Amino acid sequence: MPIITSPQDFNTEDLYIDLRPTLGSEIYLKCEGFNFAGSIKLKAAAAMVARAEESGLLTDKSILVESSSGNLGVALSMIAANKGYRFLCVTDARCNLSTRRLMESMGAEVHSVNQPHDEGGYLAARLNHVQELCASDARYVWLNQYANAHNWIAHQRTTAPAIAEQFPCLDVLFVGAGTTGTLMGCARYFRKRERPVTIVAVDAEGSVIFGGSPKARTIPGLGAGVRPPLLDPSYVDDVVMVPEIDTIRACRRLAATGFLFGGSTGTVIAGAQRWLAAHRSASPVTAVAISADLGERYLDTVYQESWVRDVYGEAEYGVDYEAAAVDGRTMQAVVPCLPSADSGVW
Repeated sequence: MPIITSPQDFNTEDLYIDLRPTLGSEIYLKCEGFNFAGSIKLKAAAAMVARAEESGLLTDKSILVESSSGNLGVALSMIAANKGYRFLCVTDARCNLSTRRLMESMGAEVHSVNQPHDEGGYLAARLNHVQELCASDARYVWLNQYANAHNWIAHQRTTAPAIAEQFPCLDVLFVGAGTTGTLMGCARYFRKRERPVTIVAVDAEGSVIFGGSPKARTIPGLGAGVRPPLLDPSYVDDVVMVPEIDTIRACRRLAATGFLFGGSTGTVIAGAQRWLAAHRSASPVTAVAISADLGERYLDTVYQESWVRDVYGEAEYGVDYEAAAVDGRTMQAVVPCLPSADSGVW
């Protein structure tokens, strides 16, 4: 029985879901959402704060500031509250309302950037705002998750070894790309092992991380309008770009069987299915995909019918409905189409 005194002291490393009965795909999903921050970002947040403290950069007079689409902001809000730091999160209009309320409930101040930068989108606009804050007051300490090596070091020391312990015969690892901290940490770890593991990055269409053409994205968590300095493409074996509508479909498919995950998980699962169908359909494979968070923070977006139809349109959404009786009531259970297996591989 774990007994802790700080919320960042607890994290579940050994929970996996066998997706074969649900999706018919040879994928094990590593669930990272079972901690007090609710996402994998707790690892990077804890590592970056610890390093800032050790170096003397972070003191009791400091004000932590960070750009985040949501999950890292929640993790830093939690750690800041526990340690007695002030924290200001710079986010943007895509941040879920529930995520913003979570941060504020723990004492964080939240600034929302509502106009994207002409070239770098919302991320560039957020970074500009962070830099303006730091220039205005020396008390601000920016951890900079996009360039901070302890972002990826956290996953090299925790996430990747945990996967290797459970799956010594791992063939393929699917990792979503945002700051690329999780991706780089896992890729560096498995590159040093004797047994080769194929590292497949999964990104959202409209992201420029791997050189794609920028376009508007509405689901936070993966993708970026500015290429993160942490990325070293030489560690990545392949990249799958996933349309957001396929993210919605994958999330709904999982939810229909009782597994409620966040948007980034839907993206990673859609990309993993597509890649496996294109590259490993004829041979047995041990594949793991990393799920960054759970789905409660996406109830007003990914799992809200009106939002999905407003953003993507009914024709593109293309969802079939089945009437299902639950506790004597009739409700509409979503049964989305699976994404095609022959598109979106880069």
